[in-house]
Amino acid sequence: MITLADKRSPPGWSFLRQHWTHWLALGLGTGLAPVAPGTMGTLLGFGLFALLAPLPSLWQGGALLGLFLLGIPVCERAAQALQQEDPGAVVWDEIVAFALVLEGAPRSVAGFALAFVLFRLFDIWKPFPIRWVDRRVRGGWGIMLDDLLAALYALLVLRQVQGVLP
Repeated sequence: MITLADKRSPPGWSFLRQHWTHWLALGLGTGLAPVAPGTMGTLLGFGLFALLAPLPSLWQGGALLGLFLLGIPVCERAAQALQQEDPGAVVWDEIVAFALVLEGAPRSVAGFALAFVLFRLFDIWKPFPIRWVDRRVRGGWGIMLDDLLAALYALLVLRQVQGVLP
């Protein structure tokens, strides 16, 4: 297992170069942001959404499912290397989950902005059962699953306000 000499030190660019899974787990480097790495990773979700948008809906869903499942071992490997349960620098979970939220968001600036705010709100606030999952489900599954649940909460609210948005 690859470890850092001091597990309290935030990872750096050298950590990204140690293994391709680190590069992916840390969102191509967005997880290295000194402030709000989860928010920076979430912003990268816009890029993933843009890459998937031209595909048919079924392919988009399949790609997101595949990227979610890929995230389980990828995030687990990075977390083990960092010797932390759910390192803040690991943002693949935010990227994939937010791309899912964007798939269900109204196609407008207001819809995308609300999707972003709602996802970050639920990801940070962690209402039940998100907090329960975050505390009890370990490894890559736990890292990915709590963000998937935050995405589902955001999608539920977006469905409720969809007719109100411009």
